[in-house]
Amino acid sequence: MKVLVTGGAGFIGSAVCRHLVMSAGHHVVNLDSLTYASNPASLAPLAHDERYSFVHGDICDAVMLRQLFDREQPDAVLHLAAESHVDRSIDGSHDFIQTNIVGTHCLLEAARSYWERLPAARRDLFRFVHVSTDEVYGSLGPEGLFSETTAYSPNSPYSASKAASDHLANAWYHTYGLPVIVTNCSNNYGPCQFPEKLIPLMILNGLEGSTLPIYGSGENVRDWLYVDDHAEALGLVLDKGRPGEKYNIGGLNERTNVEVVEAICDLLDEMRPDRGIGERRSLIRFVTDRRGHDQRYAIDASRIEAELGWRPREKFETGLRKTVEWYLANADWWMPLRNEVYGGERIGLGPDREKAEKAVAAR
Repeated sequence: MKVLVTGGAGFIGSAVCRHLVMSAGHHVVNLDSLTYASNPASLAPLAHDERYSFVHGDICDAVMLRQLFDREQPDAVLHLAAESHVDRSIDGSHDFIQTNIVGTHCLLEAARSYWERLPAARRDLFRFVHVSTDEVYGSLGPEGLFSETTAYSPNSPYSASKAASDHLANAWYHTYGLPVIVTNCSNNYGPCQFPEKLIPLMILNGLEGSTLPIYGSGENVRDWLYVDDHAEALGLVLDKGRPGEKYNIGGLNERTNVEVVEAICDLLDEMRPDRGIGERRSLIRFVTDRRGHDQRYAIDASRIEAELGWRPREKFETGLRKTVEWYLANADWWMPLRNEVYGGERIGLGPDREKAEKAVAAR
């Protein structure tokens, strides 16, 4: 199968590309615009594989998309290209609307035009997998799980833009018959994650002996999914998923944010002790909460398990250990990002940024 992967130089996308080529044996065409969170170094294992090719382009470029479909003749699309960081969406929502909504529309239209012109046999086998997030469902209380029938209630500009893109994908299935499948995943973690996200940020801050900031009380709960487990799930959805269906993909590993950070501290103390820093838990600081911070996410992944036979392989403890080990061993991957792209400063303060920065400077 030849698969067009959008956003394949990003964190999840690069894991998907590696899985599709190296484990599933598919041919991959990776379309990526190489924004700040993309890193071609994440795709180094595929650099000389004839089953992999890279195209630099923007999913909002409708002309380029039509030409790409006609030239590459893919058998499927795995759509991961998106702006994905909640804090950045608070500071500036425009890129999220443009990429996540307008870009998804452009891609769906290009795929529909291409699919309608395919011979009947290839048209029946074609798939468009739209990859989304559990954040579209909003915030859970202390009990319950998000299922595929949970009503949408997004609370951030990011999650609202992803909810809109989910609805577009669903509409293109029901209105035009495009064989779309939607997936909604829980929080991913693992190697090659851009260091603005919680786990890599805490690892790198802890290595440096810098403050480990936790929003609010630290009691917000997330379900953590190891990225290679997610890539394997998406491969199964691509091969065996039913058009028009929706699959929730969860790690079955709920943890509070403070539990996550404490676990990272303990692993760093074990693997990279530093007398000058001392115990990393002493670096934890509770800071002003994120605006509209959802209290809890948790996924019911029973449908994908029952229909496709998928369950996550990694427990949070094993996945987190692998993740910390990877960052310790791959400074050449993250150091340029830390020095030149994102140095660990807080984002997502919106109009309060200047006031907060002055308060920090005064201390």
